[in-house]
Amino acid sequence: MKKYFGLVLFTILAISCSKTSDQEYFNQAQTLLKEKKTSEAIKAIETLISEYPESKIAPKALVQLAGIYQNQMVEKLKPSESFNQAQKYFYQVYEKYPDSEEAPQSLFLSGFILANDLKDFDKATSHYKLFLSKYPSNPLAVSAKEELDNMGLSPEEILKRSETAKK
Repeated sequence: MKKYFGLVLFTILAISCSKTSDQEYFNQAQTLLKEKKTSEAIKAIETLISEYPESKIAPKALVQLAGIYQNQMVEKLKPSESFNQAQKYFYQVYEKYPDSEEAPQSLFLSGFILANDLKDFDKATSHYKLFLSKYPSNPLAVSAKEELDNMGLSPEEILKRSETAKK
């Protein structure tokens, strides 16, 4: 009986010691990105998020994943598909980790991508208004208000509007 217990204990210890940690997945993703192995880095981040959803670095990992798509680092995707993925991942940071340090900026960036890259002005407006209601004193609140004021306008129209306001 003691031998059986010892074998079970050894097996449990071996399995628990061999599991990759959240930090190891994150570090692995960093290394893979430096080596320009984007798809492998994405897999490492996705594994971190699925295996350690409550990890303190999970929001940071989601932001990194969103950044990969925002910077169009996945070659097989059209720009609109890449921006759509980025927007979804940024919004997930806010949804899953609203109290995290990354949540305000992620919600803002979700709205920014919707407005400026995907031209989904209704959804962008909704995200910016949500941002302002949840994080009214955040430094990005001024930018969110400006984005709302200039929603759908071309750069030329924004310049013309600002010049008219100065007069």
